[in-house]
Amino acid sequence: MKELLIRSISGLLLGLILLACVWLSPWTYAALLLFIVAVGTFEMSRLMQMNTLSGVAIGETFSILSFALPALVALNVLPFRWLLAELAFLLTPFLYSLFSVRYDAKHIFAYLFASFMFLCLPCGLMLFMYRKDLFIDSAGRGLIILVFCLLWANDIFAYLTGRLLGKHKLFPRISPGKTIEGSIGGLVFTVLAMMFFVRYSEWLSASQGIGMAAIAVVFGTLGDLCESMLKRQAGVKDSGKLIPGHGGILDRFDSVMFSVPFIFVYLLLL
Repeated sequence: MKELLIRSISGLLLGLILLACVWLSPWTYAALLLFIVAVGTFEMSRLMQMNTLSGVAIGETFSILSFALPALVALNVLPFRWLLAELAFLLTPFLYSLFSVRYDAKHIFAYLFASFMFLCLPCGLMLFMYRKDLFIDSAGRGLIILVFCLLWANDIFAYLTGRLLGKHKLFPRISPGKTIEGSIGGLVFTVLAMMFFVRYSEWLSASQGIGMAAIAVVFGTLGDLCESMLKRQAGVKDSGKLIPGHGGILDRFDSVMFSVPFIFVYLLLL
């Protein structure tokens, strides 16, 4: 009971901070995302066992710059053509591996590309959700908050349903705590939350809303499982200790980071 209370309070405070940053301006949200990228990359170094100061410093520099470039484009500071420079960052793991005497290429590639795909890319894409030239009427604070609400609804109700009704393990080899009943509960309540939103929305139909909710649930769950896989291979319970009751940044935002690119593409196709 005490663990659930701590988890609930810290989750509520984190949610309020995030919503406040999104609501204030794209710049405050970008600052929060930069913090998430920096701390998340540090946690990733722990999961990938990059335990030298130089290795962590290179990873942090790589992630911060990889996020900063698309962020500046999303915020209209730089033109779209500057995104081509992002390709240069993809060469960094090769160059680092070439000159590294302590880590092999597979180790370095896993660390840097995992940080890029799991943190820098989704955080950059979330800032583009403010742009009306991409998402027209749906663009802005409401869209970003909707994405988080869907993913939070899935996390919360999957957790509660799993504790109350869970009997059949979903993926015991990776995450013994997750159940099929919990996943179904998360899906049902996420769809219900989306239907409530669609009722008052002018840009999203019921079928489109269900599709978006399904993507959030499926890829959010896969993101959680993938992060659990990394923790299990690293032999740790949590990626960090920053958020009481939740663990680290990766523990709290794993479902968000994994699902955002798929939600982004789905919304563009709409």
